[in-house]
Amino acid sequence: MLLGGLKCLLKIFVALGAIGILALAALFVFLWWEHTRSLVLPAPTGNFAVGRATYTWVNDATPDALAPSGTEKETVIAWIWYPAPLSAESHRDTVRACLMTDLFTRDLDRVQAHSVPSAAVSHEQTSYPVVIMRAGASAFTADYTVLAEDLASHGYIVVGLDTPYRTFVVVLPDGRVIERVPTANLDLVNDAGARRMAEKILPMWTADIDFALLQLQQLNNADPTGRFTGRFDFQRLGAFGHSFGGAQALQFCHEDSRCRAAIDLDGIPFGSVVHDGLSKPGMILLSDHSREMDGPASKEIFDDFRSIYARLPSGYFVTVHGANHFIFSDQILLKSRLIIFALMAVRTFGHLEPYRGLAITTDYVHTFFDVYVNGAPPSQLARLAAKYPEVQAESH
Repeated sequence: MLLGGLKCLLKIFVALGAIGILALAALFVFLWWEHTRSLVLPAPTGNFAVGRATYTWVNDATPDALAPSGTEKETVIAWIWYPAPLSAESHRDTVRACLMTDLFTRDLDRVQAHSVPSAAVSHEQTSYPVVIMRAGASAFTADYTVLAEDLASHGYIVVGLDTPYRTFVVVLPDGRVIERVPTANLDLVNDAGARRMAEKILPMWTADIDFALLQLQQLNNADPTGRFTGRFDFQRLGAFGHSFGGAQALQFCHEDSRCRAAIDLDGIPFGSVVHDGLSKPGMILLSDHSREMDGPASKEIFDDFRSIYARLPSGYFVTVHGANHFIFSDQILLKSRLIIFALMAVRTFGHLEPYRGLAITTDYVHTFFDVYVNGAPPSQLARLAAKYPEVQAESH
């Protein structure tokens, strides 16, 4: 009797093991199938085609404070998206960022963007406003291709920056692969440690923007290729960023008198702008943090947001209900749909459909700059709230 029971129990364990193996195999097959599928990123909504160029600039006058050797010079890799003639549309290709892919991320060689490498700049306008775009602390500039392409299609030159030892990983033209150092990795420290680290490294990030603007001015004066000569309008300069990039955008616009407006996409603010406020128009665009407001740290962050918003001369405070922190970047589309849907099912990750979240973000970003950099009527921004019922917007 006992022997029969053991045999029965053994059969159950064998059956469960077989089911588990089959489930893992099915999961692996699905992830591989998804990884190798082609993906076309959302198309830009503006009237221009989009060109793209990249530059690597070395600041011989300034050592990189984060470089372990202490002798390497500050280096900036600039991604530039810009308005291009419509005739360039048929030559689009993929964007290859220096990204380590695995089964949980799309194969980037199969991700179709909408920008044209080395296209001419459109002659529809003599020059175009410039917008600096900053990525999150652990992200790549190319992770924001959807936002950059959409903004460029509305008539802006968008400049995003990757930097060695700060960006997650950077591949330099000479083939060197440089990873982010622990002293610039906000993911390795707790809340209090993250704030101390962020305050320490924020000036390095804004210094990168200052150096990049000097290089852009040189291109504007005399681009060896002729593409960008006289095409940058620095009198119409804005900045935006996601996560830690949002903090950089606010701080840069606070420090630099040339900056006319800034957007923070779900980024905890740091730096003197928290205490001084921002004297330019600004927008704070947040994901849904309604489940995170219980602790004192969260309350302090929200109070900082509110303090900055209250002192803006023209301000917008926008919350996207059901959105998660990653819905502002391409990563919400590049990561496995199975993983994303599983996280959404938990309801702590946010349940807003990813394409909808990106559509809301692109619309608010380009419309804000249309109003406060290009002089469009503020009513254009006000109309967006009715277009997107999941958005709660305040303005003054």
